[in-house]
Amino acid sequence: MLAVTPAVARAFVLEHAEPMRSELVPQIELYLAKQPFDIHQDAHDLCGDIPFWAFAWGGGQGLARYILDNPHSVTGKRVLDIGAGSAIEALAAMISGAKRVIANDTDLVSCAAAALNAELNHLALDVSSEDLLAQDPDIDVILIGDVFYLPDLVTRVGAFLDRARRRGVTVYFGDRTTTKRPATPMTMLAEYRAPLTPELEIGYVETTRVWRLGT
Repeated sequence: MLAVTPAVARAFVLEHAEPMRSELVPQIELYLAKQPFDIHQDAHDLCGDIPFWAFAWGGGQGLARYILDNPHSVTGKRVLDIGAGSAIEALAAMISGAKRVIANDTDLVSCAAAALNAELNHLALDVSSEDLLAQDPDIDVILIGDVFYLPDLVTRVGAFLDRARRRGVTVYFGDRTTTKRPATPMTMLAEYRAPLTPELEIGYVETTRVWRLGT
């Protein structure tokens, strides 16, 4: 595997992805996988990671759609997008008037994709590869979607969100049909139908829901 520098990560995104728009959030253009099956092996060979950034997943699409339709949820606020991937939620927050938005992902290729997606949409986005889950978030709003796919993440993200709520941070969570949710009380705000972009299975559409942590 190559040493993944920011320059290597950016080149990988530009070689393996092209601008696309999802059906649910056509306002935002993203660099997504040209070859949705082949990119998994290429990403593994590069850095050993799964290229989550290369797809607009249902949870992220739903959360972005909700923010665009309800800009008051982020307008004038400091927003943190955890496990940002393509950063579709973060970009929706920028469009909706957030004061500052940080797209955070420990995968350097995801960070490169987030930065390129911000450029593509002519938006100023802060991108961070720092592991923020051990910190106490000094932020107003946290956006999080489709990240409860590994036992370690369930524990660490759950603890992070509990600390955030105790500090009065508003947390919005987007899930999809096959996603686990935090083990904490939540209020459902919206429900959508969202096809994965690009497709891995023809005609497959998932139900995606947006929640606010707390009752």
